[in-house]
Amino acid sequence: MTIQAGDRLPEVVLQRIADGVQTVDTRTLFDHKNAVIFAVPGAFTPTCSERHLPGYIQHMDDFRHRGIEVACIAVNDPFVMQAWGQSQHAPDDLLMLADGNGDFTRALGLEMDASAYGMGKRSRRFALYAEDGVVKKVFVEAPGEFRVSSAEHMLEQLPQSTTAGGTP
Repeated sequence: MTIQAGDRLPEVVLQRIADGVQTVDTRTLFDHKNAVIFAVPGAFTPTCSERHLPGYIQHMDDFRHRGIEVACIAVNDPFVMQAWGQSQHAPDDLLMLADGNGDFTRALGLEMDASAYGMGKRSRRFALYAEDGVVKKVFVEAPGEFRVSSAEHMLEQLPQSTTAGGTP
């Protein structure tokens, strides 16, 4: 079943590079915070590298101003996510998180089979907004589209300012 507004984010361990490989659970990452989590089918892929991640990088100040943390997730390893973030000049506070085995993606119900493209199981392209670990808004792209998970669309859907873990 696909995650919906009102659902709690699943508790899953993700990885990132911070003084070596670091494992961190989603509760630690997202509880007591307001966060936008967006996922891409793969790091270094065309739409993801040319439009999706760059849009969030371009609008990081807008998210910061609203008190919203931003995390990018892909079914890639943490070294790939780090290299992709560096190649795109992602700021340090834009979390580049690896869902290497797709556990988080599967728990959200947003897995897709990209085997026809040589990519195996991956995440569908999506963005969600959560407050204190509870999903408030979810936007999942139709296959081949890039609209509702963009940084611009997310900013249009979110409160102008927030406080940690709560309401505007």
